Amino acid sequence: MLRAADIVGCVKPLRHFGVIAVTLVSCVGAAGCAAETQVGVSQSSGVAAETGLVSPDVFARRVADPAVVTINVHVPNEGDIAGTDLEVPFDQISGSKKLPADLKTPLAVYCRSGNMSALAVKDLKAKGYTSVIELAGGYDAWRRSGRGLEPPAP
Repeated sequence: MLRAADIVGCVKPLRHFGVIAVTLVSCVGAAGCAAETQVGVSQSSGVAAETGLVSPDVFARRVADPAVVTINVHVPNEGDIAGTDLEVPFDQISGSKKLPADLKTPLAVYCRSGNMSALAVKDLKAKGYTSVIELAGGYDAWRRSGRGLEPPAP
């Protein structure tokens, strides 16, 4: 959901054929990109089902939810966000046996910058997963927000 602070714009009245129209010209900054989220409620878990790119703050809240399966898809693994449940290479996600069988399971996916997770999310949606969020900017954005990573599992 866009917040008023995420939108920069101006309102300008126009006269066209004697009718006054008001247009809103808005520019959404990088924070607005993370607002590409759709929200619903998963019938199986009762957890809010979100899809799309989310900010580090939203991602942190979702990772803290025990019903959400968090997946690091970066290759090579350079570290994990605390609470990560699975490490599955982005190019192996579609055939992974580690994924939950229930396609309504909420998933939170990330990589280092967002490129690999974007491909993984596309594959997950093609498999039928309906509640998939992706960390906008990957764990690079996570770190810029003042959060750290745990070392990769041996």
